[in-house]
Amino acid sequence: MEAKKLREMSPDELSQKRRELKEEIFHLRLRRTTARLENPMKLRETRRDLARVETILRERSR
Repeated sequence: MEAKKLREMSPDELSQKRRELKEEIFHLRLRRTTARLENPMKLRETRRDLARVETILRERSR
């Protein structure tokens, strides 16, 4: 997800997005250990999206 779109979201929406991304990362890790992932880059992209969301939340909390 693009940072520009994330910056347009409210803090509540960003918190919800963070929860969703953490769940998705959990499920991707679980699938990676039990079977092969169809798209291994999906885990990397999701982790980076989570980092973007957390960065924006941190910037706004200052």
